Amino acid sequence: MGDAKFSLATIDYIIVAAYFALIIAHGVYISKKQKSGSDNYFLAGRSLPWYLIGFSLFASNMSGSSFVGLMGGAYSNGVVIFNYEWTAALVLILFAIFILPSYLRAKISTVPEFLEHRYDVRSRRAFSLFTVLAIMFIDTAGALYAGGLVIANVTGLLNIWGAVAVLALVAGIYTILGGLSAVVVTDTVQAVLLIAGAAALFWIGLDEIGGWSELFTDVDPAMTSLILPASDDFLPWTGLWGVVLLGFYYWTINQFVVQRTLGAKSLKEGQVGALFAGFLKLPNLFLMILPGLIALKLYPDLETPDLAFPTLAFELMPIGIRGLIMAALIAAIMSSLDSALNSASTLVVKDFVQPFRPDTSEDRLVWLGRIVTGAVMVFGAIYSPFIGSFESLFSYFQSSLSYIIPTIVVVYILGLFVPWLNGTGAFWTIVAGLVLGIPLFILKEVTGIWANLGLPEIHYTVMSTIMMFIGIVLHFGLSAMTRTTAEEKEGIDDLVWSRDEAKEIFTTLERPFWTDRTLWALGLIIATAGFVIWFW
Repeated sequence: MGDAKFSLATIDYIIVAAYFALIIAHGVYISKKQKSGSDNYFLAGRSLPWYLIGFSLFASNMSGSSFVGLMGGAYSNGVVIFNYEWTAALVLILFAIFILPSYLRAKISTVPEFLEHRYDVRSRRAFSLFTVLAIMFIDTAGALYAGGLVIANVTGLLNIWGAVAVLALVAGIYTILGGLSAVVVTDTVQAVLLIAGAAALFWIGLDEIGGWSELFTDVDPAMTSLILPASDDFLPWTGLWGVVLLGFYYWTINQFVVQRTLGAKSLKEGQVGALFAGFLKLPNLFLMILPGLIALKLYPDLETPDLAFPTLAFELMPIGIRGLIMAALIAAIMSSLDSALNSASTLVVKDFVQPFRPDTSEDRLVWLGRIVTGAVMVFGAIYSPFIGSFESLFSYFQSSLSYIIPTIVVVYILGLFVPWLNGTGAFWTIVAGLVLGIPLFILKEVTGIWANLGLPEIHYTVMSTIMMFIGIVLHFGLSAMTRTTAEEKEGIDDLVWSRDEAKEIFTTLERPFWTDRTLWALGLIIATAGFVIWFW
């Protein structure tokens, strides 16, 4: 394919332009209609219903690491990449039943705020600072790079820098204006558009190769298996637990995602919304992963795997539909981008500005949040083109997190179930994870110094598990050596997992039955098991 550009007709450009105009108009509408107050801006007034939460969780996740990244990963490595999707469904069940109740009982505005309630303010600020940096370098920059890559290859009008600038500007405008209310409604529309566009792409692509029976013909058996040998360099079976750890970070302690559930109108709405998002993740096998195999059969010599999606979309789709697919891609990018921008501003305002300046007016907090949104948007636009130096977008997302999030996951999850763990153990475990993880990532994944020194080759998902065990030893050890103060013990019982609450959920039949959380969770487990057994 080389540097050839894909072609869009005038009608396609009109569809894309109309989409941009509509979402900006929606942001303006929300900003005029919105009640004053920082909770209304950052958490949609804590009034979100389950279906908006579910669609918004799904749409935020379906960004650069999905449309472009998942399809590119499947093009290179096959259906093994589906492990990242089905494990997410199981993590969402655990989040809904065991973790979200503690969050909503604490009435937190940010996920790091929970650490202050459970441990102390040091842990909150350490994790909040890390999350803001992760949003800037990983979430925002990754989403912009994915969009810029495709738009730059679709049109000769813009290079990747120009495409990134346009995306950043549009997402920044409606997020700055409307806050979380604008984000979740826009996300819901984008999720529907995204599912429809990806489904059309799969259907047409399948027809092009001769139907379902031809999809796996003459394909390397390793490309059709979920479980690969321990020696595999993409995802060995020994790294599956590392994938689950990444899922715990992404779906249970990442402000970028969890913020939707913190804005739920009730615990039940938040739980059903999270489970609904789990159901939406499973069809990604057809929407995002199998199209990668279709692209491999049709276009085996792509310059980079991340071009699998745009090549399918613009080689196979008729004029007019290309515009819808382009709008669907922009929807996916925007959903992730607006979530990242809104959550970064929420973290800075709620975790740093408000605690240090409690007398700051509500209107000024919203104004500061808008400034932070703009600043993160500009940073992401400047940094994102440099992501092109990684092998693929998906490897950038996953490897960068595998080294630094396991110790943070340990602090959260153990803190929910082991009441005697304390703030000193939590803070120093988080710090140690960053001090060890960041240099390890640079040495091994970025510079290659690790390999040059002759050190053993350890897959980043396995390294994630090693970092988790280091975190467990540190947290238990440091907490055991430093006594928990009476002040630290106060209120902990309300924040740790409640056996009685879980028992009530599992033993009470709720009406109407389609709102029963146990049935949702059971249905999701059965559906997930079906998908996994199919490709085992």
